[in-house]
Amino acid sequence: MEKENVFDVLMERGYIEQVTHEELRDLLGEKKVSFYIGFDPTADSLHIGHFISLMVASHMQKAGHRPIMLIGGGTATIGDPSGKTDMRRMMTREEINHNVECFKKQMSKFLNFEGDNAAIIVNNGDWLLNLNFIEFMRDIGSLFSVNKMLSAECYKQRMERGLTFFELGYMLMQSYDFLKLYEEYGCKLQLGGNDQWSNILGGVDLIRRVGHSDSFGLTFKLLTTKEGKKMGKTEKGALWLDPEKTSPYEFYQYWRNIADEDVKTVLSLITFLPMEKIEELCSYQDERINEAKKVAAYEITKLIHGEEEAKKAEEASNALFEGSGSLENMPTTKINNVNISILDAMITIGFAPSKGQARTLITQGGITLNDEKITDVNYQLSDNDFKEGYAILKKGKKVFHKLEK
Repeated sequence: MEKENVFDVLMERGYIEQVTHEELRDLLGEKKVSFYIGFDPTADSLHIGHFISLMVASHMQKAGHRPIMLIGGGTATIGDPSGKTDMRRMMTREEINHNVECFKKQMSKFLNFEGDNAAIIVNNGDWLLNLNFIEFMRDIGSLFSVNKMLSAECYKQRMERGLTFFELGYMLMQSYDFLKLYEEYGCKLQLGGNDQWSNILGGVDLIRRVGHSDSFGLTFKLLTTKEGKKMGKTEKGALWLDPEKTSPYEFYQYWRNIADEDVKTVLSLITFLPMEKIEELCSYQDERINEAKKVAAYEITKLIHGEEEAKKAEEASNALFEGSGSLENMPTTKINNVNISILDAMITIGFAPSKGQARTLITQGGITLNDEKITDVNYQLSDNDFKEGYAILKKGKKVFHKLEK
């Protein structure tokens, strides 16, 4: 039986957005290809925005291709203007090195860093930070048309507010990354989200301009809802892969509560379930779609936090929504004084950043305590609310928190 081409796998699951050259499919089916994906090291944890990149890299490695995970230690000192309206803060080398170590731990859940096609992590700061400006502009800058660069979407968005020469150099640097990886590691393919298309084209074109005909680029879809909004945004900000930043329970609940129409996309892009199973799970458009959401939440949480944490999150969710399972693993805060005002309790557990917003939530009917709706903004908790040693506060229909005395 002929081995399945990873290009077809990525296409079937809905990853592929654009490809620079159609012959890439044949190349991936015939040879082992080194490919790279870039990561911006501006935080000490990856988040849901990186999830697709990790999944694509994993599919590619499982098919025998070699992942090069490029950390933008040099380009992070500029900041990619793609989709941004402001310049970013520059980072120190120490910050970047720390973040790289954190990334590798999270990437290890998707990639193998040992074996024949072991993934490697490289830092573009190693070659970008000590570049000779005159040589770089002569050898690389001379191959880029400013007119063509300014027509790229990533620069158009900044033109009205003012685009600095500093930022204009980003495309040159990312393109140079591809050339360096091509020369040092035989890397022939750059992968990235569809917002990176202009930069990827720059690198593919640069390699071909210096005399090579085997450079390729592929962009994959970003993880968005049916309305086109980016997934992974919560009231607390980004949905992080680090359990200290986003608890496994919060992580599970996010996927448990996605819209019905987004379930198939999520299962296809960020789980490894076979497509036949996904088709079966998503064949219902009635309440049975909730079962598919549970599977999605469990599989994704297991992938990031392990099976034990996924089971705990599932039990806590079942306890809250279905009256079965354990409450032990839901978000919990211990309080020293049970005689706390409802407003202070809400602020303590993060339901609201201020008393004013807490009052608004109550007056809008959005807060319940032990399944009783709170209507009095001056309500004071007491021992009566902690009959079993804890009280459950709920915001809206889906956000729960346990207060323990």
